[in-house]
Amino acid sequence: MRIRVMIAEDERLAREELAYLLAQEEEIELLPNATNGRELVELVAAHEPDVVFLDIKMPEMEGIQAARMLAARKRQPLLVFCTAYENYALEAFGVNAVDYLLKPIEPHRLQQTLTRVRGRLQSAQPPQAPQGTLPQSTRVAKLLLDDGERFNVIDPEAILYAMRDDRVIQIYTATQCYTSKMTLQQLEDKMKAHPFFRIHRSYLVNILYVAEIAPWFNGAYNLTLKDAKRTQLPVSRSYAKELLKLLEGS
Repeated sequence: MRIRVMIAEDERLAREELAYLLAQEEEIELLPNATNGRELVELVAAHEPDVVFLDIKMPEMEGIQAARMLAARKRQPLLVFCTAYENYALEAFGVNAVDYLLKPIEPHRLQQTLTRVRGRLQSAQPPQAPQGTLPQSTRVAKLLLDDGERFNVIDPEAILYAMRDDRVIQIYTATQCYTSKMTLQQLEDKMKAHPFFRIHRSYLVNILYVAEIAPWFNGAYNLTLKDAKRTQLPVSRSYAKELLKLLEGS
């Protein structure tokens, strides 16, 4: 799969270094670079990249503001933030960023990001229509949950978290709880194209709704969600390190 990439970075050396690293990867097409947020919005409209690697701090229009403008487009590019600042990770994932890379960017982290990008792009492609049928113009990704009586159709982005409860799992949105006979691992596999993370052997959380994480004891943490109830979930010691690294973009 060929990926059309645009870089938005006001520092020339950082821009050239990222372009060099990307050029070492297979099937990467580098598009014209942007040096500020306003220029990025204009270049995206002209070139329609698959993914944009953008800095947080840029002149004229900062990266988060530019990302919000790009999110309003009918054809949205995937977003990867590249920054020297650790404290913007949650805000970045709030605009549905694929990843958050801290400078200086390590080649292995860039490769991990490109794997995520390829996964997102592949999941967004409409399935090939059988011969003799009309192709689908759009593909709406929904989650079908069989509770034993009916199929509930849920938007994955509406899910706050899921938890294992004996032989079923409970899936929570802001307004409702659904029950499914699938395993938590099966749900996690279905959610690979969405920003979900296993925080405990019994919990899967949508990181877009993470409000804060506080140390608990023995290396474990408590995670608080952004919902009206300020739901708290346990983060086990074995998952805490990877979660913190993900949110920090390291």
